[in-house]
Amino acid sequence: MEPTKKPNITTTRLVFMTGAAVFSLRGLSFMAIEELTMFFYVLFGTILFLIPASMVSAELGGAFGSTGGGVYTWVKEAFNKKTGFLSIWLQWIQNVVYYPILLGFAAAIIAYMIGKPELSNNGTYVGIFCIIVYWISTFITLNGSQLMSKIASYGFLLGTVIPGCLLVIFTLLYIAMGNPLAFLHPSSVDTTSAYLINGIAYPRWFPHITSLDNVTFLAAVILIFAGIEVQAVHANELKNPSKQFPKVLLLAAGLIFLLQILGSLAVSIVLPESKITLQSGLMQAFENLFNSMGVKWLLPVVCILMAFGVLGSVISWIAGPSRGLLWTAKDGLLPASLAKVNKKGIQQNILIIQGLIVTLLSSIYFIIPNVGVAFFLLGALTIGLYLIMYMFMYAAGIKLRYSQPDLQRSFKVPGGLAGMWAIAGIGFLAVLFAFIVSFFPPSQLPVGSPMEYVCLVLGGTVLFTVLPFLITIGKK
Repeated sequence: MEPTKKPNITTTRLVFMTGAAVFSLRGLSFMAIEELTMFFYVLFGTILFLIPASMVSAELGGAFGSTGGGVYTWVKEAFNKKTGFLSIWLQWIQNVVYYPILLGFAAAIIAYMIGKPELSNNGTYVGIFCIIVYWISTFITLNGSQLMSKIASYGFLLGTVIPGCLLVIFTLLYIAMGNPLAFLHPSSVDTTSAYLINGIAYPRWFPHITSLDNVTFLAAVILIFAGIEVQAVHANELKNPSKQFPKVLLLAAGLIFLLQILGSLAVSIVLPESKITLQSGLMQAFENLFNSMGVKWLLPVVCILMAFGVLGSVISWIAGPSRGLLWTAKDGLLPASLAKVNKKGIQQNILIIQGLIVTLLSSIYFIIPNVGVAFFLLGALTIGLYLIMYMFMYAAGIKLRYSQPDLQRSFKVPGGLAGMWAIAGIGFLAVLFAFIVSFFPPSQLPVGSPMEYVCLVLGGTVLFTVLPFLITIGKK
């Protein structure tokens, strides 16, 4: 077992760390593309995913908060070590693939900050930036959880919450000045989020779903809200983890929902759908707002804050899933060398291997000339992997109610067994549905050849799901 640690993370700090792990300003452009139909997608993600995931994670995190290991421990206790290993592996590997996406967004932020927005579409610049910043983040993480938690929590507050609030405030001023609301004038070509009457396009509140490729967007929306459980590995660093950790998750969930809906709406007010790009749409919105009010000098300031926020988010993710993977090494499911920690108790060998993989994945920006396409294809790789992990987590929540009914749970999903079946069952079915439709290219986004998209998502899902079984052959 891991040595007992002195509590060194407060409830507030872990709320911010959890918020940093889940909410990213990067997702605002993604949702704003949907204009008013974003309300449907955000409500779908919140009711069918964020709430069930928060409640089940809160119960499991409270029950095993003093034990550690996060989702690995939860699934292992419900089923067995190998299934627990598969769960934490999927959480870890999708997280590794996610880093070049998040850092690609940071590269676009810095490009705007230095007055060269065209660099956000330069694959060489984006790739080099991702590699350098990731290794800086790894070095910070290797210096211990105190420094890491400070940067993650302050990064969320200064680099995510404050820019998000500024976006909303300046958008309200923008409206007060009599500027038109972009979402009220949708493109007549986009029939998913608009409808035509006498040749005039009007915004839809409910998406026009005619085929599975329209529905696929729901899978990507779930991924925006994913990660609420990732900071469970730090629960045993709270003074009273069984009581504090459930509170952390529920507070973080409410904050994430509020920031997502207000921020996405603000971007859709300032920019028409046709001008929003995935990697730099948010900076375009800030640029428009500041220019219209004669305070364009604020753009570099906000960019610095947002870049710091991305650093905090990356650090939140670096320490989480890799920490859970450390527990599997201690249980003998990975080579003993991966169980090595430094003087600060950080899993140094795992982080070095993780860094090498991220470096390799970041090289996709050197190969694919269109940064937007590379940006989205990397995201497509992460969807199915994370969704499988959540299915295991929900199943574990239900199974443990039967196999360990007397387990001390500081927070319980209300309604007894029926309540757990309802909440975890809804979450499981939503994730299963999203997993199935994730193999269909979304009609809302340019993904190139549909066959290439399907092969990438299917091939990546199969490869990364089979790998942990190969690793654990012969292990008990």
